[in-house]
Amino acid sequence: MVSGQVSTPAAVTCGLRLAPETRHVPGVPAVGTVAGVSRTRTSIQVECLHGEQVQELTRLLFSLDGRDICPQSLYHHSIWHKYLLKLWNKYRISNIPSLIFLDATSGKVVCRNGLLVIRDDPEGLEFPWGPKPFREVIAGPLLRNNGQSLESSSLEGSHVGVYFSAHWCPPCRSLTRVLVESYRKIKEAGQKFEIIFVSADRSEDSFKQYFSEMPWLAVPYTDEARRSRLNRLYGIQGIPTLIVLDPQGEVITRQGRVEVLNDEDCRGFPWHPKPVLELSDSNAVQLNEGPCLVLFVDSEDDGESEAAKQLIQPIAEKIIAKYKAKEEEAPLLFFVAGEDDMTDSLRDYTNLPEAAPLLTILDMSARAKYVMDVEEITPAIVEAFVNDFLAEKLKPEPI
Repeated sequence: MVSGQVSTPAAVTCGLRLAPETRHVPGVPAVGTVAGVSRTRTSIQVECLHGEQVQELTRLLFSLDGRDICPQSLYHHSIWHKYLLKLWNKYRISNIPSLIFLDATSGKVVCRNGLLVIRDDPEGLEFPWGPKPFREVIAGPLLRNNGQSLESSSLEGSHVGVYFSAHWCPPCRSLTRVLVESYRKIKEAGQKFEIIFVSADRSEDSFKQYFSEMPWLAVPYTDEARRSRLNRLYGIQGIPTLIVLDPQGEVITRQGRVEVLNDEDCRGFPWHPKPVLELSDSNAVQLNEGPCLVLFVDSEDDGESEAAKQLIQPIAEKIIAKYKAKEEEAPLLFFVAGEDDMTDSLRDYTNLPEAAPLLTILDMSARAKYVMDVEEITPAIVEAFVNDFLAEKLKPEPI
């Protein structure tokens, strides 16, 4: 971008029960999608997004249920949903309504939590709503549960866990109990680590009750603006969520919850992402984030799972590096699945054969699967399978 220029974002939203509509502003590429849960919600968005400072915002509307789509043929209907699912996977949408702002020139994500943006900045004063450094967003006093107040500058030089949670959420309370022990072990090991609790509690009394169980820091409940900015910064779509940052404030992993549950002794801290994961109860939720390559193996052979991971890893690393260079998320997650109840449930749900090894790509949001059932899985077979999937050369089977 040329210095002094501000790139205009496009808006991407996924929602329900709105007929498609295209609004193209001359000179601005039409690269966004929009839909809302209600016509009232969308009219509020239009009023906000077409304010004086946001006149060149492109909006495309998509319906997720299809009942309000008005194309003249089934062909157009299927194409519509094909591209909708692509957007759903590309931006890892897990909840609706969801509003994402993009740079209309590069297509890069400007902000993942646009609904909070238009709530917090209805006049568009902070347009174009680009990401700010963690150090700037967190700036201000932080609390301990004994009432002590510390400045955010005390975090310098530390790894930081940003913990989005609430007392009313049962999975949050379960994770908090485990996280307290993990926090203690990491601190006792001499690591510089701090956790910041960002509350989603419904009252200050609930916040205080919940925070009394935590040995770390919190953003004051009364500082709603800062809590909202942190939600916006990390595009939080559900709780509990634990984001782990390096000492420079850059994200190491958004899957802190999974890491804490899978690593009770915290030996892998600060939990840099692994290219290939072994499927488990705690990380199976990631299967819903987008297309996933899953290699099913016979885990009765002790070395089979590890050998499978070593086989896939160079291919996974190549894909991840390619998309990281473009500042994009990789279009696939990579798993190895052994023989356990989780794997059995996944096979049953997706109607997969009992064969092992079995190479698959599962796309839960599209309810589609791609299966390669061969006697021997080699790196060349895996790489060709992945490349054909990315080039849309594979024919999906329904889940």
